[in-house]
Amino acid sequence: MKWLKSKHKKQPKLSLKQQQSQKLAELGALLSASRQERGSSLEEMVILTKIPLRLLQAIEEGKLDDLPEPVYIQGLIRQFADALGLNGVELAKSFPLGYQPVSLPPNAKNKSVTPPLRPLRHYSIGLLRPLHLYLLYIFVIVCSVSSLSQLLKNTALSDSNQQPGQNTVLNPDSNQLNSPLSGKLQPVSDTSNTTNSSESVHIGVTLKASSWIRIVADGKTEFEGVLPKGTQRTWKAQQELTVKTNNAGSVLMSVNQQEAQRMGEPGKEREIKIGAKPSP
Repeated sequence: MKWLKSKHKKQPKLSLKQQQSQKLAELGALLSASRQERGSSLEEMVILTKIPLRLLQAIEEGKLDDLPEPVYIQGLIRQFADALGLNGVELAKSFPLGYQPVSLPPNAKNKSVTPPLRPLRHYSIGLLRPLHLYLLYIFVIVCSVSSLSQLLKNTALSDSNQQPGQNTVLNPDSNQLNSPLSGKLQPVSDTSNTTNSSESVHIGVTLKASSWIRIVADGKTEFEGVLPKGTQRTWKAQQELTVKTNNAGSVLMSVNQQEAQRMGEPGKEREIKIGAKPSP
């Protein structure tokens, strides 16, 4: 009698999570077997379903803890099953969500009762689950890459449209050496007739940063190349000296031992022609 009683003893009721885990294991095995019969790999299913590989693996292996909320699990099961040619809607409905029916009090059986609403905050938090976050991350990355590409493109166009550095000539007898060279140097065409002279012109160059520089004395190239930071050099010409650099802000130049001034703005190309002092 004791054996009969124990045999007919009610089985303990499974919790909601246990029911979900058990059902997920059944559905996962079914989906895995169907996929293998089709000869498809999980990587191919990722392409068809747009579902991350780790979620597909979790469904097939029945790993409930690796998946999002039950309502999203239903959606994943439906997509997975539809891609395999199964009835995704029916399989998804078989996965329990765990909504509990509302119990009515004895004296309110004939009255309509509206189930209590969950706070709005719960819904707003529940919406942002891993699948949605992945889509949001991808959107942000695409926008960032697009903006950066456009910025680089605009910068390249701006640099290509920028005119080369202006050719200018310094008159060693003027007051131009008392101010920066970038704003008060005369154009070559304005002073080309002052280069006939019997007195020589000297320049001194000091490099504040490594820069390319070219020195032409009386039509002959005296130096062309990159000078390291801290270099101090001097050159002399009988009629005209031409100094050109690709980084005007890093080149300090003095004419005939006067106060040294920057050739121009940092990173800008600049060429300056200096004529000797005319004979009286």
